[in-house]
Order: sequence, then C-alpha cells, then structure tokens
Amino acid sequence: MQKNRKKSLKQPAGCIRIIGGQWRGRKIPVIDVEGLRPTTDRMKETLFNWLMPYLAEARILDLFSGSGALAFEALSRYAQYALLCEKNMMAAQQLEQHLDLLKCENADVYRGDSIAMLQHNCKQAFDIIFLDPPYRQSLITSCLDLIEKGQWLKPSGILFIEIEQEAPAPSLGENWLLLKEKRAGQSRFQLWQFQHIIPGLYL
Repeated sequence: MQKNRKKSLKQPAGCIRIIGGQWRGRKIPVIDVEGLRPTTDRMKETLFNWLMPYLAEARILDLFSGSGALAFEALSRYAQYALLCEKNMMAAQQLEQHLDLLKCENADVYRGDSIAMLQHNCKQAFDIIFLDPPYRQSLITSCLDLIEKGQWLKPSGILFIEIEQEAPAPSLGENWLLLKEKRAGQSRFQLWQFQHIIPGLYL
C-alpha cells in the first residue's frame, strides 16, 4: 500500500457530504475524473439505515472507491477499518489526502485495479464490501466470482451492489441472500448477505 501523499491535485469539481457519525456535516472535495459517480445523500441515508445492524466494528472493503463517499461514511459511523481501492492516481491521491485531513488512521488506500487485487486470495476477510464499478463495463460478474474464490467476504458478510438501471440483475447463486433492493434514477441498489452454504449439509 502506498502512503506517499502529495499535495498537488486537479481542482475539485464538487464535494460530498458526510451525513452521519463523528464527521457528520463535513464536506469533502471531489475532483473531476471521468466515470467518478458519488452516491447521492438520499441513497447513502437509505444504505446506512440498511447497514445499521452490521456496521459497528466492521472491516470494510470499498472497491472502485472513486470519491470514497461510502467508505468515509462507514468510518464516520465507527467501522473498525476500511480499505479503499482506486486505480485512478489522482482520485487515489485525493482519498489519501482526505484520510489525512480527517486524521483517520484506521484506513488505507490501495492504488490499483480492483479486479487485479481480487485475483489474489484475501489474507483477512471483510465484513462488508461495497461494489460500485463504473457503469456499462460488465464488471459485476467478474468481481462476484473473484470475491467468492478469493474469500474476500466473511460468512454472513454483507455485499452492497450498485448497478445501472437497465443492466440485467446479477446472478449470485445459492450462497447469497438478497436482503434489500431499491431503484432510484439511473441506478439499482442491492444489499446481499453471503450465506456460504456447504453443498449437501442440509440433505
């Protein structure tokens, strides 16, 4: 993990707002990067209401982190740790700067491709994974396969997926239970729980 946090960045195009927890009300600038699509305040409020039973002391993996809106919100609400994955160097650099600004020491930024990282086996599984890849690039299925194969999510762990409205529903198989679903604007949001069913156990 790269800790070299420089100060020169492209000018911010807007900002995100942390809506709950210890940093409630803090505004964080977001640079103008192609494909970066921060989750709206309304959807964050819905999502973190969904996550309330699971969030305290959770280990978070934020794939395709972008603005870091979801990871920062989780950390503000006392998640134990977050790993933010972002391959755009300017966006990753800004994520690191924000962690410094917030004096947050229980998070890291992985500067690299999320799919490439998922191809390795996970050394310490996560409680919650945020999966919000760029739209219309057919990345969901590849990520889901790698999350299972690499054991990135703990049994009974939670997976949040954001996909474009017109995309076919992801097929997660019998190991997964759909807990929540919502559609808003051009997006569809789903919350899944990993059941880790052992074949033949209940026969």
